[in-house]
Formats: sequence, structure tokens, C-alpha cells
Amino acid sequence: MQNLSRRAFLKSTGAFGAATFLASTDSAGNACGAMMRAGKVEVLYPRMRVPTSFIIDDSTCLVNMGRFCMPQFADVWPDRANYKKPWKTWPAEIPDSFVREFGQWCAEQGVKGKYSIVPYPACVGWLDRELPGWSHKDLLASLRLVRELMVPNWDIHPEMISHTRVIDVKTGRPMAEAKPANMENWFPQTTMSADQLAEYLAYALRILRNCDLPCEGITTPGGFGSRVKSELSLAVQQSVRDVYGVEIPHYFKYVAGDKESTQPRIEHLQDPESDQPRLTVSIYAGTGDWFGGWDGDQKPDGDRYCSRDATAGRMVELIDENEPAIMLCHWAGMYTQGTKQGFAALRRVITALNTNRADQIIWMKLSEIARYWAAKELTRVKQADRDISFKAPFACPLYTVRLPGKPGSPPTVIAGQKRTALRQVSKANQLVSGTWLRESNSSVFCFDLSKGQSVVQW
Repeated sequence: MQNLSRRAFLKSTGAFGAATFLASTDSAGNACGAMMRAGKVEVLYPRMRVPTSFIIDDSTCLVNMGRFCMPQFADVWPDRANYKKPWKTWPAEIPDSFVREFGQWCAEQGVKGKYSIVPYPACVGWLDRELPGWSHKDLLASLRLVRELMVPNWDIHPEMISHTRVIDVKTGRPMAEAKPANMENWFPQTTMSADQLAEYLAYALRILRNCDLPCEGITTPGGFGSRVKSELSLAVQQSVRDVYGVEIPHYFKYVAGDKESTQPRIEHLQDPESDQPRLTVSIYAGTGDWFGGWDGDQKPDGDRYCSRDATAGRMVELIDENEPAIMLCHWAGMYTQGTKQGFAALRRVITALNTNRADQIIWMKLSEIARYWAAKELTRVKQADRDISFKAPFACPLYTVRLPGKPGSPPTVIAGQKRTALRQVSKANQLVSGTWLRESNSSVFCFDLSKGQSVVQW
């Protein structure tokens, strides 16, 4: 996101908040994170914990997007003070040594989220071909590092093709004239069909596929698609399914306002009663970027996310309100022009959350959150005496439900020929897959929901 914050930009373009084409029901959480009731069955958050995630925008291999984006935006808006910064003095590279330091520390802390890989970063070079300024060996090593270190805990998204100039997908060349209509952050400025948008998204996705990077979703650069919100959502569904064969496409575009729910929205739901429904899941962030900004020259303010004792800050507010706690930053802000001040602030925030709120949160990738919401919304649940039957269009790990009463016999999950006896735990913080908890007037079951038919006997 350039110049304006993502939240401010979406407000200014009228794209802030949920669009009218959403197909999901209202699913506000209660004190235990309840999301849905099917008869007497109540679907809870996974392991009864608040889904927590970390969205990183403007990241890619090697290229410091803060430096290389700045002059291209200055060409379009030469009078804006924000684009008159001394970008030539900034580092051209965010090195793999920093990616390794960041990725290893986050893996040790259990952090999960989304990490963008811009395919043609600021028009510097193509990640599936050559990146001028770096050797081909350097590029291959950087891509391998992303695959091996980042992919296990982070969803990889394209942030459109260049994040600066709109690309002619027939020629692969940037649009010639420097004007807002030819910049991805403001594209398109006229009506465009879902098929046309899907063609553009698929172009970016195919580059990542050529790099052997998995992908289940997309991040929009700034206001991309703000004038065609419904078409954009459908285009995400079409392009991600077509290029990667993903059953639950998702995307990140919106930042929730202070009074707005951060729960994901199910959009463009088709054939909901079938065994293979189609849908798009829109993931909402719940914070601004307070770690260093999109160009990496701002002073980090980690306390705005979470104080050192985890008693204040936006992430704490979201956790206490039982809303998904998804924080946002930009990669250049993590590196902070080589000082790594943003990363230092992040370490304090994560340490505070994992120390003081560990029993309340569960770190999840965006694709994992999207899958849980899709299963929560679309799984059909029926209760007959002591049996609960589930008809699920999607498999879902850590599916967690509550029923009034206590089991008459040890609860067992039956899926096909497989029978899994659930193990009783004594505290909510001990819930993992394959366990159950007795509460004062109810019981909570946590198990891996299978696609298709399954039954919990209790």
C-alpha cells in the first residue's frame, strides 16, 4: 500500500467494509468464541481459541519494494510530499539473511500468517526468469528459501503482478503512460468483468506456479479492485481454482474498522447444498501497520498492537472481544532500512502475546482460517439422541463443537471405517484434536472433521 494506509485508502474509494454481495450469515462470536448453532450443536473456534494471524504485505524475493516503488509513484504524483523521500539512499535489497532470521524466529514462536511474493516486483525483473541486479543463482536460492522456510507457516500470495505499473498481459510489458489508471493500486478505474480480472490475477498466479510456490489466495495492492468489489471476489475464486485447483480460494483486501467484525466473509457461494460448493473467503485484518510503514522509514510503535504485559493494544482488544486477531505490516517496515527496528518491535509483541495470552490464541495461516470458516458455515449437522452426524463439503482440522449435557459413553468419532475414541481432558487449554472436555452443563469435542459423512457417538 502506498501513501495512504490501506484502511484510509479503502475509505477514500468507498470500498471499506463488507460488500453487499456477501453470501455468509452474521456470525458474531460470544464469550467462548461460538460461531454457529445447528440445533443444539454449537460450533466454536478451533480448540476454543481466538484465531490469530500475521499478514505481511509488499514482500518478495530480494527486491526492497519500498525503494523501487517510490520513484514510480512519484512519476504519477510528482507533487506529493510522501513521494519526495530520499529513496536513492535506501537499500536496494532486503537480503535472504534477514528472511532467514525472521522466518526461523517466527517458526520457533509458532507464528503463522501470509507472506506476499510480488511476481514482477516494481518491474525490476521476473521471479520465474531473471532479476537484474542479482545473479540467477541468487534468485534461485531466494526462492528455495521461501519454499523451505516460509511456506510451512505462511500462505504465499501474489500482490498482483508488479505492485506498481499495470501490465499488458498480452505483451508482458507495463502500460506506457504514467497515470493513475495505469497503476495497480488504482486499477481498474472503469467497469471490468470478473473474467477480465481473473485473467489478470491468473497471470500473476502462473508466475508463482512457475517458481514452484503453492498458493491458495491473493492479496490486493492498495485499492486494486475497489470499484469492482463483487467482480474481484469472483475473479479470485475463478483464477485460484483454475491455476492451482484450490477448493477454498481466499483473499486479503480489507481492514476492519474499530467497530467492525474481523470475522471472515463467505462470498459468491455457489451450490451450497452440493458436495463441492464453490465460494470465496474474504479475510479481514484488524490492525493498521504500526511497525515501520510500506517504505520502512517510520518509527515502529509495537505497543499499538500489544503492550509488553499484553493488557492493552489492538490485538488485545480483538482477543478480549473474541474476534479473529489478525495484524498487518509491510515487509520493508520489518527491515526498516536495515536497522530491523520493525522486527525488534514485532518480537516484543509476539513475546507478549505468547507469554500472556497463550491459552487464548491459536496461530493460523489465512488458508487455515478460510477453511475453518467454510466448514463452519457449510457443514450440515444433525443430532439424533446420542449421535451427531456431520455432512461436510470440506475436511477441517481442529473442528470444535459444544453440546449441552454429558456423554453417556466415551465419545467416538466415526468416519468411514475409521473410529477415533476421544480422550478426556480436564482444562480448556488442553484441548487438541482427538480430545473432549466436560463443562458444568455441556461437553466440548475437538476432532479433525472428515470430508463427507461422519458421526460423533456420545
